[in-house]
Amino acid sequence: MKNGSGANLYLMGKFKHAIRLLLVLVTGLVALPAGGMGDLLPPLQYARTHNNNPEALLVNILLEIRQDRLNTALRDVDALLHINPNFRLASLIRGDLLMARAKPLTAFGSAAGATPEQVANFRDEARVRLQRYLEQPPSGKIPKYLLQMQPEQTHAIVVDTSKSRLYLFENNAGEPRYVADYYITSGKAGAEKLREGDQKTPLGVYFVTSSLAMEKLSDFYGVGAFPLSYPNEWDKRQGRNGHGIWLHGVPRDTYSRPPRASSGCVVLTNPDMATLGKTLQAGLTPVVISDHVEWVSAEEWRSQRERFKGEVEAWRRDWESLDNERYLNHYSRAFSANGQDFAIFSAQKRQVNAGKSALQVKLSDVSIFQYPGKDNIFVVTFTQDYQSNNLSNVMRKRQYWQMENGQWRIMYEGAA
Repeated sequence: MKNGSGANLYLMGKFKHAIRLLLVLVTGLVALPAGGMGDLLPPLQYARTHNNNPEALLVNILLEIRQDRLNTALRDVDALLHINPNFRLASLIRGDLLMARAKPLTAFGSAAGATPEQVANFRDEARVRLQRYLEQPPSGKIPKYLLQMQPEQTHAIVVDTSKSRLYLFENNAGEPRYVADYYITSGKAGAEKLREGDQKTPLGVYFVTSSLAMEKLSDFYGVGAFPLSYPNEWDKRQGRNGHGIWLHGVPRDTYSRPPRASSGCVVLTNPDMATLGKTLQAGLTPVVISDHVEWVSAEEWRSQRERFKGEVEAWRRDWESLDNERYLNHYSRAFSANGQDFAIFSAQKRQVNAGKSALQVKLSDVSIFQYPGKDNIFVVTFTQDYQSNNLSNVMRKRQYWQMENGQWRIMYEGAA
């Protein structure tokens, strides 16, 4: 009995060592806390709080492995695969869990016979999913980009390509309020798209332009797709090109794709795409794509919003004054739009204003978004109601403002 017990303990010790190696190989550079989890929810509670979604369950399994709860981990990975049989990362972990009972593991994915590239992709997916648990969205803070949403914009999206996350916010009387976040796949070659075919995801402020139902698409796009407004006006000004940047799902035989696997699109699992799709509005929903989301306190966010709203109001008021110098001082000498440079634009405005005896400009449905990675660029969209003694006009307009020699000036202005 003693010898048998000793052998069993020896085998269990080898099993636990192999599983610890598995966790290291899976999670890579993710630094797990040496002691307790601090303010983090316990893994199982975390999973339940997130409605037992597959990512939360996977995190629970990885941390069960770390805590030597090996039989529980195997039970839970079986349950996860019963719900999502196409979750290939979970299948890989299950195979290694089973193999570790028989012999030492030498590499992650030993049981799967996967290629080195596939194993690296699975490892990256496990790493970013676990990182989400360890680095949860900062409580009480807001992405600095969502300065003001117009009333009709029910939701806004912020994408962090470095963390493979998409954050969803709802419009709470103009103030963004966190709703949920999702694992995403982005461009194979990284971020900051420059040209057609470079397999990069663009960085900037975009809008959902339309909704494409799955019936109109190949299976590659899953449950649906939402094209984005890339290249936008600023991209074109910078000489960036390409097209077809979408939010979309995955093929039916796939649960998720690796973190870096698309040709530039932002890709979600089909369940997440179906949920997110219910909140998206063609022509309205802003999608801010960044390579590193910056979060600010509510106080800092409000202060920045009020300061920039003041800049827009000063522009409107100076236009109404019919004082050409004050009005044109809001425009950069590097202004260009619709084939006009500043010289042509300013000459036209002076000519138009010469025939005005009265002018009233009202702005409504104003949205303001800060460009990611570009602290000195803001995108402003609004409905402009222009009334003068000889012309009445209502239009939707978009402007790009940039800090220039210590003053905010308009670089682009045109119809939205």
